[in-house]
Amino acid sequence: MEPEFWPASVLIAGPVFLLLAAGTGVWLLLTRSGYVHAVRNTLMGLCVLLGAGAITALVWAADLPDYCQSGNERLVREGGECIGVSDGGHVYISELAKVSRSIKTLNDEVTGGDKPYATVALMIPMTPAAGDKADRDQILREVQGAYLAQYRANKVDDSDIGLRLVLANPGRGLDHGRQVADWLGELTRTDDRLRVVFGFNLSTRQNADTIGYLTKDKGIPVVGGPITATDLANDASGRYPGLVKVVPSNRDQAQALSHYLGGDRSRTFLIQDENSDDLYSRSLRDAFQEVTRGAAGGPETYDAAKVLYRDFRQMVGNVCDSRATTVYFAGRPPALADLIRALGDRGCAERPIRVVTVSGASTITLDPDLDWGAFTRGAGLTVEYATITHPDAWKAGARGRPATGGSPDDLAKLTDVIARQPGIGAVDLADGRTITMFDAATTAYKGIEDRMDDRETVPALADIKESWRRMRGQSKVKGASGWICLRSDGTPYDKAVAVVRLVPPAAGKGGKDGKGTLAFQAIAWPTGRPLTEDMCRNARG
Repeated sequence: MEPEFWPASVLIAGPVFLLLAAGTGVWLLLTRSGYVHAVRNTLMGLCVLLGAGAITALVWAADLPDYCQSGNERLVREGGECIGVSDGGHVYISELAKVSRSIKTLNDEVTGGDKPYATVALMIPMTPAAGDKADRDQILREVQGAYLAQYRANKVDDSDIGLRLVLANPGRGLDHGRQVADWLGELTRTDDRLRVVFGFNLSTRQNADTIGYLTKDKGIPVVGGPITATDLANDASGRYPGLVKVVPSNRDQAQALSHYLGGDRSRTFLIQDENSDDLYSRSLRDAFQEVTRGAAGGPETYDAAKVLYRDFRQMVGNVCDSRATTVYFAGRPPALADLIRALGDRGCAERPIRVVTVSGASTITLDPDLDWGAFTRGAGLTVEYATITHPDAWKAGARGRPATGGSPDDLAKLTDVIARQPGIGAVDLADGRTITMFDAATTAYKGIEDRMDDRETVPALADIKESWRRMRGQSKVKGASGWICLRSDGTPYDKAVAVVRLVPPAAGKGGKDGKGTLAFQAIAWPTGRPLTEDMCRNARG
């Protein structure tokens, strides 16, 4: 674990108080021994001055930041969390101990090497609540993905430029995004040479504000991780200049699902979160409304901040009263878990019900409150969702694997370095988080390397934004999740979407702790057809 450091108030005022106590003791001793008044009074005056100095030091030190790491002024304690930027020398949570140590070691090697180097920052919340296992596991997987891309760039690809990785924490509530962005802005002007910020694993207003601040106010290029809100992207007006994304938007995922499912829209039903502050749910709601026109009933709406389980019981009653066999769900995993539970106890148990949603559900298998028994009680209940990627999507020899849009060789760029780096702990690719951050970091690194000139100077921030314009055709990113061919708005064109199904323990092999698993079903495409070289070359959108 990372060592704790004494607060500044103790470090500064403590020695003063010790001197004060020592001086008082000497003065009392001299008083009892009848020492001359002049000496006693002088000592008394010194004690008074020391006391006043101690009080002044305490008042002054109380306003100093409480640093989390010795020598790091950009990592401070706020409300029990360490907020800021670390080069791996600080461990945010115990789960990150091994991978943080590997990041620190490689960073030190890069700065001590002969190559010019630049820095990229992974920015995600890194201080979840102590009992939140799902979030802690997710954070570990995302940091592992970022490090594995850094390792590959420095150790396998033998890039012309060394690449450092720092971990930026805006806090579990994302409340310190601008403060951390200011520190990252400072790193662009130091020997750190920060050039890209990547990550951002939630489509929320706080993250949108931070991305806007980084791109517009700081001029720092940003590569989004698993942020899928359709309108969280750059546009013709330059809403987020310098932002690119490596994952399909909610709209693209909805379109891919619709092509994959086919069927009769009159047998569909939509349940949606009405929370306007959640950009993910809002854009998914809009996308699903488009693909459920002519639905059997609904939509049923709820507010995630207020909804109760009984609300889902009532919604399910309305599903049963309709002709629906497919329920589109626009919301986040906690509400999805309640819906699954309610469907397990539905009154129309004789009718098979399929629930479909998109990649925000990728952590549902980690939810300790998910009622896996609902799949047994409600026979015929299935849950499928479009996810950003899955390790079986591009596995060599996989049945039905497309001949284009990605490849086993591209996936092997990740799996090969996992085998080389056992020191970072077990790496689980099932939920796609590690793969996504590997691709986001790889895109950031490629953006920097592609702008290196013959003098081998580190490119300027503005130069890296030019890289994004070229990332299509021959300059596409061959991601582990599939090809990334950027359109003019910085979003990937016709990016591969993996469709997976929840498999409860009773229906197959159970996962750890008796929980269910994910089964890969197919690769789907927003356009309805696999991405080709020609489509990638002309992906201007």
